[in-house]
Amino acid sequence: MADTDNGGAPEPPPRQPPDEGWLLRTLQQLPPKQLAALRRFVTAAAPPEPPPPVPVEEMTVEEVASQEIATQAAMEQARAEAEHAAITRRDNQFKVWRLAGLGVLVVLTLLVALGRLLVGGPQSVAELRAESGVDTWTTLAIGVKDDQYGTAYYDGKTWSGFDIDIAYMIAEDLGFRRDDVRFYGLESEDRARMQATDPADGKRVPVQLVIASYSITEERKRAGVHFSEPYLYTEQSVITLTGHPSVVALADLEGQRVCTLSTSTSESALTKAMAIVTQKNRVKECFDALNAGQVEAISTDAAILAGWKHRFPDKYEHWDLGLESNERWGVNVGENPALEKLVNLTLYRSYTDPEDDRWEKAFEQNLQLQIDPVKDTPVAVGQQPPAQRPEIGWLPWEDPLG
Repeated sequence: MADTDNGGAPEPPPRQPPDEGWLLRTLQQLPPKQLAALRRFVTAAAPPEPPPPVPVEEMTVEEVASQEIATQAAMEQARAEAEHAAITRRDNQFKVWRLAGLGVLVVLTLLVALGRLLVGGPQSVAELRAESGVDTWTTLAIGVKDDQYGTAYYDGKTWSGFDIDIAYMIAEDLGFRRDDVRFYGLESEDRARMQATDPADGKRVPVQLVIASYSITEERKRAGVHFSEPYLYTEQSVITLTGHPSVVALADLEGQRVCTLSTSTSESALTKAMAIVTQKNRVKECFDALNAGQVEAISTDAAILAGWKHRFPDKYEHWDLGLESNERWGVNVGENPALEKLVNLTLYRSYTDPEDDRWEKAFEQNLQLQIDPVKDTPVAVGQQPPAQRPEIGWLPWEDPLG
């Protein structure tokens, strides 16, 4: 009788391990998806089977070297793959930051545009044109000189000269054709009041612009003249009849009768030099006085006198005074600040745009021809004066200044 410790209950027989057939039947009963997942798990978890070791004593020198080369190549390949992965990560990060920066730029652009629309800022070209009244003008009236060879001259049919070409350049940018421009000859004292005389009926005519060898001075500004940026640099000089003693400085004119233009900047320098000054409204009147022996010399801007010397080379002698100061010619735009900005816009474009050669052509066809090939008397600076960039409003994606 068997000995028991559980109150006489028979002891269960020992558990036998399942046979291989049971495991196979169990696997066959699994659904296909679970069986495939179990297969992938077992395959991934199983360590790779190492290659059978090769006894060192059975390896040749060539085989040892080949194995070292293969190991080194595997290490280089692993390092290259790691570097490529790092570079790829940096590139992806850069692209993300670049896209983020572009998004910020777009937002800022929209904010700037919206701010200008709601808050305000510099006026646009269209707004300046509307404020100046340019769009309502059918013609453009410009006051000029009419008796200055090379700068502004009218022969009864045609206007010509440097100032005339500059006037056409400004008119073109304002939207006027040449046939729409009306030139009116005016005297020096009429340049500030912007009034000319119509030769057809003798009536006074107001002009929108004055382009008449008008020098920019602080005194004239204080008197209320509104100038554009300068469009020409020249200097004061002297002209006499041929045979007159040389004039190399203003002091050589002491005690002599000298003619100059009314309201001319040359008058004060002549007075300081103790010359006897006579003033005329037109330079032609000064030459009439010189030809008649009423004065010994004429003194005004070199660009004006050079034209008369060029027209009558044997009759007159043109003298350089060696003055360091420049006469800066500007456009009188009147009390029209919007028009002033539009004129300055033309001068700025002409100065900065390498493809805009209108100023250079005006100089070459007029003032360059007046330079004396024998006597090096200055006429004017052969380069357009620097023009400041006017405050013009534009959206971030457009720039009317070019």
